[in-house]
Amino acid sequence: MAHLKQQFKDALSSIEPGDDKTTAPEAHRLVRDALEADSKLVEYGVHPVLIGSYKRSVSIRRVKDVDVFVRLPELPEDVTAQDILDKFFKVLHAEFGVDAEGHRRTKRQDRSLQVSFPDYDLYVDAVPARPAGSDGTWEIPQKGDADEWVQTNPELLTSLSSEMNAAHDGYYVPTVKLLRQTRRSLIGKKKPGGFFIEIATYQAFASDEVTGNDQAEYYVSALQKVSSILEDFVTNGVEVADPTLPDASIHIRATDEELEAVRSKFAEAAEAALEALDEEDEGKAALMFRNLLGKDSEGGSVFPMPPGFNEDGSKRASAISAGARVVPAGTRTFG
Repeated sequence: MAHLKQQFKDALSSIEPGDDKTTAPEAHRLVRDALEADSKLVEYGVHPVLIGSYKRSVSIRRVKDVDVFVRLPELPEDVTAQDILDKFFKVLHAEFGVDAEGHRRTKRQDRSLQVSFPDYDLYVDAVPARPAGSDGTWEIPQKGDADEWVQTNPELLTSLSSEMNAAHDGYYVPTVKLLRQTRRSLIGKKKPGGFFIEIATYQAFASDEVTGNDQAEYYVSALQKVSSILEDFVTNGVEVADPTLPDASIHIRATDEELEAVRSKFAEAAEAALEALDEEDEGKAALMFRNLLGKDSEGGSVFPMPPGFNEDGSKRASAISAGARVVPAGTRTFG
């Protein structure tokens, strides 16, 4: 069996956020500071916290957006979602103004305000939230209806992810990254996005059907179960449960064609990954894993070939042939 431990380690390194680890927190800090400086928002108990894939350590290179969950525990009941979105725009536009080309850096969205950071090549989405009740959950503006609110609990997902990672000896988070990268390799920018695959992976782990002794086994096992979840979701209409809210499921904006594409491609990927794991020839196995994980943000292959193998998976010819009387000189000196 080909477990290729070093190659999986290198693959994870190649998709790990690089400079984003510095710029993303800085952009978050600037938006947070602007909101916390407003006297009216202070009255509302403003308390921004980082959420999203970056916070959960499952984002992959490149980080293009950072989510800031702006808790407003003292928000009066008569302040509508429309009102608070208007307030956020006023505060953030006053702080960040326009970019070098004269475009507003603050853009209004359905349930958040998006602030662009051209120097960092990323965005920060500031989402206002009010308490939903005494259960510790929150409400954010409803998409498509700025006067309505919808329940959410993103901070719990951060906790659940950490707990799942600890329960699986640190393999959960890197496996989510690898499946996110697989999704990107298979369908690119089409829907469903990485968040849906992350939740499907969480539910795959929660089923106790994902196991392994190393990263290769965890990746293949998770891919098998996620493929099964996608099959049930697309073909049989079985919803993917939201682990943060009781009796809730994950909703995505994807066409029937997009859903069928991700189902079929993940089914094929699951078969290919299992074949790669069972392959005794490391070159052939690495080539199959390479095809699944695709390219990194610089255009290079995410999964490297093991030493002694060419890019096509074939074994490199040895510079020393059996029975040779002359052996090529090495590069090391001893003395």
